[in-house]
Amino acid sequence: MGLAKTEIFTDKQNEIALFAKAFGHPARVSILQYLFKIDSCVCGDIVNEIGLAQPTISQHLKELKQLGLIQGNVEGTSVCYCINKEKWAAMKAILTDFLNQGHSIKPTCC
Repeated sequence: MGLAKTEIFTDKQNEIALFAKAFGHPARVSILQYLFKIDSCVCGDIVNEIGLAQPTISQHLKELKQLGLIQGNVEGTSVCYCINKEKWAAMKAILTDFLNQGHSIKPTCC
C-alpha cells in the first residue's frame, strides 16, 4: 500500500479525513451511538451492547480516543468511556462547514 502523503494536504483536510475515518466502520458508529444513548460514562458493558469480541471493541475505542471523540478514565480495574462533548462540538462545526460548502451550487454540471 502506498503512502498517504498527508503532508501535502492542509491541516483542515487531514482533520476532516480523520473524523471521516471515525465513521468508516459501523462498530465505531455503534459505540458512539451507545455512548450518546446512555449519556454517562460506561465501564465494560460495551462488549455486551455491541456484540463484538473484547479485543475488537478495544481497538475501536482506542481509535476513537486517539481522535479525541471519546475520553476514558481508569476506575479500579476497568476503563470507563464517555463522549468528549467539547471535541464532538468542534468536529460538528468542522464537518458542517465542509458539508455545507456545496449548498449553493447550481445544477449546471453533468
